[in-house]
Amino acid sequence: MENVKHRGQRVGIFIDTQNLYHGAKNLYRSKVNFQNIITDVLADRDLIRAVAYVINTDSVEEQNFFDALGKIGIEAKIKDIQIFSSGSKKADWDVGLAIDAIRLAPKLDVVVIASGDGDFVHLVQYLQGTFGCRVEVVAFSQSASSMVKEYADEFIDLSENPSRYLIFNKTNSRKRNTNKQ
Repeated sequence: MENVKHRGQRVGIFIDTQNLYHGAKNLYRSKVNFQNIITDVLADRDLIRAVAYVINTDSVEEQNFFDALGKIGIEAKIKDIQIFSSGSKKADWDVGLAIDAIRLAPKLDVVVIASGDGDFVHLVQYLQGTFGCRVEVVAFSQSASSMVKEYADEFIDLSENPSRYLIFNKTNSRKRNTNKQ
């Protein structure tokens, strides 16, 4: 489908923070630059709401991250990590993200799902078919489901411009510069 972005489109951005975090960490050993993602995905359209779904493990660094999201206009929905008696852990926001996207869809022209998780294929199809929303998916191509990329009206590959969408620490920057030479 052709790329149709224009002023006046009402956009909701739903960020699977864990998905992007692990993609950046595993692929690039870096952190995600959420501000640049929001700016570029928005593309001068009208932001109705941006929500990041995050997991709380009670660390100081996490609280700073949650505060930073708020400063750039992203609402953080926080869920505590579940730790079971077996020691296994669960921290999943897929259902919460899907419900929020469906609930807000009647007020949106475009739904942006910042996640490569294949579990969102049915959500993409539902938003398109039921509400007529344009659905854009933002993720790292190498860690994104081929199905979610296929069904999205547009797939925005963060891997195409890692220097814009990632925050490299000084050690990683030196490694990247050495690898380029």
